[in-house]
Amino acid sequence: LTCRRSCSLLSSLDRDSLEKQLVCPICLEMFTKPVVILPCQHNLCRKCANDVFQVRATGSTVTSGGRFRCPSCRHEVVLDRHGVYGLQRNLLVENIIDMYKQGTTSKPSVEPKLEQPMCEDHKDEKINIYCVTCGVPTCSLCKVFGNHKDCEVAPLNSVFTQQKAELTDCISMLVGNNERIQAIISHLEETCRAVDNGRRQKSKVCETFDHLFALLEEKKGEMTVRINSEQEEKLDYIRGLRRKYSDHLDNTAKLLETAIQTMDESEMALFLIVDGTNTSHLDKLQLGYENMDHFKANFDHQRRTLISIDFIKCTDQSETRRSIHHYVSMLA
Repeated sequence: LTCRRSCSLLSSLDRDSLEKQLVCPICLEMFTKPVVILPCQHNLCRKCANDVFQVRATGSTVTSGGRFRCPSCRHEVVLDRHGVYGLQRNLLVENIIDMYKQGTTSKPSVEPKLEQPMCEDHKDEKINIYCVTCGVPTCSLCKVFGNHKDCEVAPLNSVFTQQKAELTDCISMLVGNNERIQAIISHLEETCRAVDNGRRQKSKVCETFDHLFALLEEKKGEMTVRINSEQEEKLDYIRGLRRKYSDHLDNTAKLLETAIQTMDESEMALFLIVDGTNTSHLDKLQLGYENMDHFKANFDHQRRTLISIDFIKCTDQSETRRSIHHYVSMLA
């Protein structure tokens, strides 16, 4: 009964005022489903929105890159790769249109009943009052000596006006809630696009690490070249010095052999032995040529720096959560 009463009240609303709210600003006719809602919260027939999007003659209504302006407020609408088919449908407006059309088509068959409803208990009495206690319409006889004699009643017209106003407020509230929900959806879609940019951040991180790897490889090559160069230089010098001492040792051995053979010639042998063992004319190993320890490197600082590499702490996520909570709290 409550459902039937709500439908009857909806059919009795100011249809002219309601119909004006259901007119497309492009075709100036009642919205044709599907109805799409723009980010500025204005509605268009999807066909009309597509027609506007396709118009490119003047270059003022439509711009390149999937954009066009709302015909109501001139707000620029940015479309994704789906075009107008990516716009959100306004199911609430579509449902209101269905209810409006249903009320219009059923009006001739419903109105005769509503104009002369008769009391079920008193067949000849019209329903002309409303029982506030029971929440049902009834007749005067029911109030005088019927089932509602102890109930509180009110004139039918005043109750009708009151419930009509309440239903109108409910519709307005539903429309307002729909707009707020659409705002939340738009915000969440923007958040999704922002989160999707993580791919770009991942690419940047990879590029940065590749650059660091390249720098390390370059530095490694530079340092190994220095080590190899000095190593070869020292090895050449030490090998040359070793050859000199080896040659001197060979000469000394020959002199010793000759000296032993001429032991009878004491002065000559002594001279040769002393002369053969004299190494003062040979080069000595220079300081710093004995090892390569001066090429030791301390990478502790660089190692700690690499380990400490991390993402920059930011408040974007907490800001996003606060924004979503703000939008949701608007519906409470």
